[in-house]
Amino acid sequence: MTDQAEHGSRTAFTAFTWGHAALTAEFATDPAGTPRMTRLAPAGTTAPPPPPGAPLPLVEITALGHGAGWSGQRFTDTAPGSRLRYRSHTAERDGAWHRLRIDLHDPGSGLSAEVRLSSPDGVSVLRGEVLLRNDGARPLVVQSVSSLLIGALPSPDVLDVHEARNDWLAECRWHREPLRASVPGINRGAHEHDSRACHFLAGQGSWPSAGHLPMGALTERLGRGGAGDGYRNGDRHAPGDRCGAGGANGHGGGHEAGNGVGGGTGRAWLWQIESPAGWRWDTGERAGAAYLALNGPTDAEHQWRERLAPGEEFTTVPAALALGASLDDAFAQLTAYRRALRRPHPDHTALPVVFNDYMNTLMGDPTTERLLPLIDAAAEAGAEYFCIDSGWYDDDTRGWWDSVGAWLPSARRFPDGGIEAVLAHIRARGMVPGLWLEPEVVGVRSPVAATLPDGAFFTRDGVRITEHGRHQLDLRHPAARAHLDTTVDRIVGEWGVGYLKLDYNITVSPGPQGPEDTSPGGGLLGHARAYLDWLSAVLDRHPALVVENCASGGMRMDGASLAVAQLQSTSDQQDPLYYPPIAASAPTAVPPEQGAVWAYPQPEFSAAETSFTLGAALLGRVHLSGHLDRMTPDRLRLVQDALATYKAIRHDLRVAVPCWPLGLPGWTDPWVALGLRAGGTTYVSVWRRGGPSDRTLPLPHLAGREVRAEILHPSAQHGTARWRADRAELAVALPSAPACVLVRLTTADG
Repeated sequence: MTDQAEHGSRTAFTAFTWGHAALTAEFATDPAGTPRMTRLAPAGTTAPPPPPGAPLPLVEITALGHGAGWSGQRFTDTAPGSRLRYRSHTAERDGAWHRLRIDLHDPGSGLSAEVRLSSPDGVSVLRGEVLLRNDGARPLVVQSVSSLLIGALPSPDVLDVHEARNDWLAECRWHREPLRASVPGINRGAHEHDSRACHFLAGQGSWPSAGHLPMGALTERLGRGGAGDGYRNGDRHAPGDRCGAGGANGHGGGHEAGNGVGGGTGRAWLWQIESPAGWRWDTGERAGAAYLALNGPTDAEHQWRERLAPGEEFTTVPAALALGASLDDAFAQLTAYRRALRRPHPDHTALPVVFNDYMNTLMGDPTTERLLPLIDAAAEAGAEYFCIDSGWYDDDTRGWWDSVGAWLPSARRFPDGGIEAVLAHIRARGMVPGLWLEPEVVGVRSPVAATLPDGAFFTRDGVRITEHGRHQLDLRHPAARAHLDTTVDRIVGEWGVGYLKLDYNITVSPGPQGPEDTSPGGGLLGHARAYLDWLSAVLDRHPALVVENCASGGMRMDGASLAVAQLQSTSDQQDPLYYPPIAASAPTAVPPEQGAVWAYPQPEFSAAETSFTLGAALLGRVHLSGHLDRMTPDRLRLVQDALATYKAIRHDLRVAVPCWPLGLPGWTDPWVALGLRAGGTTYVSVWRRGGPSDRTLPLPHLAGREVRAEILHPSAQHGTARWRADRAELAVALPSAPACVLVRLTTADG
């Protein structure tokens, strides 16, 4: 670090630099004395100075009585943000993390802000959050506060903006468009001001990833070429380098990813907002350069406000920005960051196969009679965990949806020895037993709805909120937390369950507003944080427990939840033909070893259909289902072979980073591909759902190297895969559709 004032002093500074071997950030004050980040780039790279006026303040804030300096939809140019003055900064090393704190103060409002920046060593990802404290004499109501601001990016003329549409049964659908489609040029010189336009997204309600993932990206078009409108196979302008840049350990790249206009290098800026509730990002133009503003919930989008009495504090949700030489490289960096951020757990290295009885199988109707043969068949196939999904508590003749909450086993469904006898049989077959649980909801007909106080539930205007026949627990209330602690300690501590699938099938928007809440959005964020705190405490008490995070599939696929849970449900999609684009795109949102992908072969499937269905999960976490107990020996053998393949390669999955040889898939693409790179080994899953019978996959990171290609799945080969060394391409032929192959490419020097 270098600066022109004593480190940690409270005197004005001119500039300082902070970072590590993979990342450099530079800071300087503007003429008014407001500190700004003037450059962010991989260490060792160069860039021209930013255009005057392009860098943003370190924090943007709106508050009642202290609004924006320029009206519009953008969350920049706020009055408090421009008044924040530097007081001090400190840097430290905390294990693998580099941390920087910059203290700011606004004399106009009395508000202080501690900007907290951090980055894992060797990874070009910057994480930001802000601690606000009211050091004034009067209460202050905050309406928005940024988590991370980046200005002085290249001109919108050369940038594409990327967003990920994320709907129930259709998760992780990435889309791109030129930034200029949302932010037109207006001749700034003629108007003497920047455009008010911006491209923005916001997530709402208690499903933080419903509608869109809390993510986005900007990429610089290669050679200033034209931009497409999606990620279609064969589109030579599709983003990503087709597995061509960045190290397989997540550290890599080498092109400039910093500030300044120009280039056409393909570099990328990829972000995630780690909010379990509301979030918003916007990008637009400032002084001829692009900017990026990452926020948690806001008043405008989420009815979020935070009232700070004198001396009170609030900390924003974190946001992270990955820098890459390409979009694939940025995803590699973000994958390494996610691994560094998350809670340590043995599951992240063991990667056991999970059988779940729900999908296309028992569908929420388990009984001892139905489960015992499934348990035996799952064990024979090679499953290591067996999870009994929904319905195990259902003794209600009117249905369980609006009566759940007590989480006691059904005597009718488990007549001989109860559910504990079934759990014992799972253990006897060498597997760890699991149960489905939807902890936050209480059905309106549940006895729990009458025994817990109103304060234990979401309320608004004094009325308990009801959504789809359910009430929502508020985990900030001690009675709600005690109820769930008793439930989990009984299931895990007394029954010996080692796996919990925690589902969440309602969404509440904008949130609760209890007596202590300033706003509904504030109440929702408070509950969401309390829920993750509760879950962390559960894992502290039961460290061997494995938790799957689910919300109607992938509706809670956010960075905050992924940092605590061990697995993430990627979808509820029941049609195997629709799963390939979800499975291939899931590593954009979750590391491969955490992404649970369904594989539900059925007795009536052909051998090709069975292999296709199983193949979707082999580069993620296998979530096996299907009526294995009804399969012929030859069909069951196909399942056994697929699981044996998975077990042989899973040691690589826990360290691999993703890439997309055909670009990120479109929803209806006939050919879909996902690559994982681990040292000298590259795995590629290729799906054909239609179209021509052959396809070539560019893999330029293997150019000039001796490569061996082998098909790992299916064991009974239904196609061919040949390495073309002269073109650094994998040529795949699949004569029939649907079909899937998993190919391993090994280098002689790997």
